[in-house]
Amino acid sequence: MTDTPLDLGPQTRIVARLAEGVTDAQLADATPCPRYAVRHLLGHLLGLAVAFRDAGRKDLGATTDTAPQAALPDVGPAWRAELPKALGELAEAWRDPAAWTGMTRAGGIDMPAEVTAAVALDELVIHGWDLARATGQPYTPDPAALESAHAFLLAAAEEDDRGGGIFGPVVPVPADAPLLDRTIGLSGRDPDWTRPA
Repeated sequence: MTDTPLDLGPQTRIVARLAEGVTDAQLADATPCPRYAVRHLLGHLLGLAVAFRDAGRKDLGATTDTAPQAALPDVGPAWRAELPKALGELAEAWRDPAAWTGMTRAGGIDMPAEVTAAVALDELVIHGWDLARATGQPYTPDPAALESAHAFLLAAAEEDDRGGGIFGPVVPVPADAPLLDRTIGLSGRDPDWTRPA
């Protein structure tokens, strides 16, 4: 098998470990994502894992055609088994070199496959941080995934002449700040966000 540009597995495993550390009592807690409690963030992670898995497989349909804003995501009673399974399948789908070729679709948007993979990694890195912050867990993303997310968000911010970003207005972060903080700022989040008391 030919090498693929990037293995999504290390970052999907990190997100799965964070999800495993979530207690039932934390499901209603706030997150850095406006409108999302922890349960909604977990539901979003499950939905995006399935959508980007199917995008990698080029299995286009309902899972790849639905915009993420279509409904407030949530988790069902089996989420503790479903989320790690979907994350593992996501990583496996993108280990196939064919996943990286041609066009595919996620969130109802047709994109080159390599761009789709970059979006998936960005989602995993940023929402991993969201989940860790919301639940008080330590977070060190996969270095290759973090580099990819930073490059993706930086390019998006540079293309937006209004100073915005994909997820909201860029939050200024010192140039000498850690790469994770700079990436989080580019995502429209404050790297100093903490759980409400």
